[in-house]
Amino acid sequence: MSSDTERTVTARTSDRGAATRGALLDAAKETFVTSGFAEAGVTEVVARAGASVGSLYHHFSGKADLYLTLFEEFQKRQTQRTRQAVQDARAAGETDPMPQFLAAARAYLDGCLAERDLAALFLRGDAPPGFEVIMRDRLRQWARRTAALFEHEDALVVVVTGALAAVVQEVTLSDDPEAARRMAEEALAIIGRIHRT
Repeated sequence: MSSDTERTVTARTSDRGAATRGALLDAAKETFVTSGFAEAGVTEVVARAGASVGSLYHHFSGKADLYLTLFEEFQKRQTQRTRQAVQDARAAGETDPMPQFLAAARAYLDGCLAERDLAALFLRGDAPPGFEVIMRDRLRQWARRTAALFEHEDALVVVVTGALAAVVQEVTLSDDPEAARRMAEEALAIIGRIHRT
């Protein structure tokens, strides 16, 4: 077999593997959102994905790995949204850290609303063992990024990070997305009025 043929076969195999992995993640998301993590079964996930149990274990170590992968991929999208918002604010000439923070916060909240089912899944408490440690670590990372933005004004960072975490919870778990969006804007306006000392 020539090296060009081997590359073509490898590319097709890689594409199939990526498609199967994506289908498994989509099926896991649907299953976890409708059944909850604890009640979800691997057999339900593979049936929804049109895959085999073997293919699931080829790509993931199990149900918890599916959940954690969904979480990490969601967080990557959220990080991209917030970084882009800060870059856009800076490109528009904004130098004050508070409007930059608010732009990032708005982008994060918009992401929670755009992917509401998934965002809510991670806040409901029905998760793999140890997930609360991952969530606390993620909050600390968020606080560190905020601290860098505000040049390490620790008290301000604690206040705005805590306030935004509460807003995220309310917006994501609200039964009325439009009311949640209005409340988020009001909360961001209040946060924006916090004076730096």
